[in-house]
Formats: sequence, structure tokens, C-alpha cells
Amino acid sequence: MGDLMKPIIGIIGRPDTLASGNKVMVIYEDIRTSIIKSGGIPLGIISTSECLDKFDDEMKSLINKCDGIIMQGGDSFYEYDIKVLEHAYDNDIPLLGICLGMQVLGHFFNGKVVSCKNHYQPLKKYVHEVYIDKKSKLYKIIGCDKIKVNSRHKDMVKDVDIDIVGISDDGVIEAIEDKKKKFFIGVQWHPENMYSYDILERRLFDYFISICRK
Repeated sequence: MGDLMKPIIGIIGRPDTLASGNKVMVIYEDIRTSIIKSGGIPLGIISTSECLDKFDDEMKSLINKCDGIIMQGGDSFYEYDIKVLEHAYDNDIPLLGICLGMQVLGHFFNGKVVSCKNHYQPLKKYVHEVYIDKKSKLYKIIGCDKIKVNSRHKDMVKDVDIDIVGISDDGVIEAIEDKKKKFFIGVQWHPENMYSYDILERRLFDYFISICRK
């Protein structure tokens, strides 16, 4: 565990393939730097097995070293993502799911992941508004019931058994949370890419890191 000043935040790596054909595990730089700026220590976590669907004792040991977990975006998720979520949930380890990470969270709570139209616009700083439930933890963190966000996803979640706390103007689920946990929140947008120019997204990271200190 990290000390009181510098909680360790595990970032779940994402498999990818370079143009050269080389396979890599990716930790996105904006997530790494957002954690540091908000007062945490980023720790990249990759599958310890050649089989991405395996969640073994070594992986569990890595998760247990963390004060919080960020499940970052990507193109597809694996069984070990679900196992990480399950382990974090059972042990009340704070978790923030971003984009694909939110979809994994939705899937964990019996939701469906389906295709989504008009929400993949990666070059724009702001794409649409999200309406935040005033009774939610997310609202208490951000302090606004309507925010502007970026949008870089081709899929969305529906029919989830978890509190829906953010909706876009076209009805897409944009934020979910489990109010029973210290911090178990998923957002469909990319707050890490907005950290440098949007104070509301900095609040999200700052609060997450503060919870991980406790």
C-alpha cells in the first residue's frame, strides 16, 4: 500500500499491436500524468500470464498492492478485466472505469454492451453534454448537474444493474456508480484527456486519489 501522501494507483494495461506488428501492453500517458498531478503513484499492471483470460495469484498480488484501480479505455476487454473488477469490488478497492473500463463495469453488473452511433469524435475537446443525477456521488464530486465532455467510444452499455448517474442528450448511459462502495464509478468519456483544461475533470481525479489515501 502507498503511504498517506502517495497512494499507489494500479492501471490495467491494454493489449495492442503496433504498425510493425509487435504486440505491446499500453498504459495511456494522460492517465499516468493525471494520477501524478493529483498526488498518486501510477503502477502499470499487465496480465502475468500469456493467456489474457487468466487471473492468477500473481495478478491478485499486484492488485492487492494498490490503493485504487483505474480501468482504462481500449478496444476490447478480457476475462481478467472482470476478475480484477470482482476482486476490487469484494475488497472495496476504489475503482474508476474510463470508456471501455466503464463498459467492463456495466458488463460486470449484468449489462449489455452494444454499438453506438455518433459518439466517436476523437479530435474534439468537447462533443456533447452529460446530465448528472443530483443525488449521485459523481454530482457531489464534480459539483454540476450538466457538464460538457469529449466522446471517443463506438460502444455503449444498457440494461445495467447499477445506478445510472449520467446520461447524454441522446439517451446514452455516460456514468454509473455503486453508492455502497467508497468509490466504484465508471464514466464513458475520457477525463484524463481533459485534465489540463477542464477543472471538473481534475476534481474527479483529485477526489479519486483522496479516497485512495484513506
